[in-house]
Amino acid sequence: MKIHKVGLRFAGVSSLVLLASSFANAADPSTVKKDMTMSDMDHSSMDMSNMDHGSMDMSGMDMSDMDHSSMDMSGNMSDMDHSGMDMSGDMSDMDHSGMDMSGDMSDMDHSGMDMSGDMSDMDHSGMDMSGDMSGMDHSGMDMSGMDHGSMDMSGMQGGEAPADARSPDYSNGVPYGRFGKPVMMGSLPLWGVSVETLGYQFENDQIDFEFDTWYGTDSNRVTLRSEGSAQTNDDKEIDSLTSLAYWKPLGIFWNGEAGIAYNTENDKSAIMAGIVGTAPYFVETDARAYLYTDGQVQLDLGTAYEWRLDQRWVVRPELELTAFSKDDTDNGITKGFNEFGADVRLTYEMLSRQLAPYVGISYETALGNARDLRRQEDEAVDSSSVTAGVKFWF
Repeated sequence: MKIHKVGLRFAGVSSLVLLASSFANAADPSTVKKDMTMSDMDHSSMDMSNMDHGSMDMSGMDMSDMDHSSMDMSGNMSDMDHSGMDMSGDMSDMDHSGMDMSGDMSDMDHSGMDMSGDMSDMDHSGMDMSGDMSGMDHSGMDMSGMDHGSMDMSGMQGGEAPADARSPDYSNGVPYGRFGKPVMMGSLPLWGVSVETLGYQFENDQIDFEFDTWYGTDSNRVTLRSEGSAQTNDDKEIDSLTSLAYWKPLGIFWNGEAGIAYNTENDKSAIMAGIVGTAPYFVETDARAYLYTDGQVQLDLGTAYEWRLDQRWVVRPELELTAFSKDDTDNGITKGFNEFGADVRLTYEMLSRQLAPYVGISYETALGNARDLRRQEDEAVDSSSVTAGVKFWF
């Protein structure tokens, strides 16, 4: 019995010695294996709100099979410091597909992270990164080891289509059927008539007119244009300037014209060229030059703007300016700017805006030496009149 008791005491002492030795080994950092394998570590419940990763060295760690799919990082990580982390190890199979990073990461510092390791198979497909990351600093991250060389971007839209992507007739080999080959509207020859002015001036007892007709396509047209006035008093005199021209677009907002013209006021023919279009802020602008058979050059400038009060009522101010290259006293013409005209109309559009009655005020005045010439011939230097009429197109 005594021998048995001694054996028990010896066994107890031995157990205490072994237990103390185990705690000593556990407290000794030299006995910790440095090349840790974290391939099956579960971080799904970790709270990383105040962790300091500034000096972590993860260069020798094998993280190839780490599963971060259930990590909840929705907390406050605004002051986490990752500036000194070395992540140059093998992270090729890390799964981040289910990570929730919706928390506040606005001040996380990643400026010194070394991510030069193998991250070729990391899965970030399901990461929720809806949190605030506005202040995260990635300026110094080394991602030189990431391999994007085999990324398949073939499904992304962009670049030029192949030369054989579509057949020249857009059929792609499919027959058109009983309706035949389709025709683009822009290539169809069409025609149109636009009467911009057809009105009566009460003070001057005259009818003013301006119309434009055309035939052709969107890229090539023949136009016939005429403007002038007809006296309604005893002499019934008609003064008009009519031109027949070829019309072609010069750009998105501008068209060019070139052709021949005839002026009944001086009974002379001319060749003409002009530019018509829309200036910035939707200001209608036209400039036409006429070279007459006697060498006289006439320049007509015009501009107009439509101010819409609503869907039907429109206020339209219009300005016109005429200049000549030399004197022609027989026709009341002097060199330089001769005449200025202004017109303001109130228009009401009806019948799908194809018909628009109007009332307005017109004003005309002579300029420069033309004023003196008119006074010598006892003609009015300037005039104004109430006008009423209609404009239409079809």
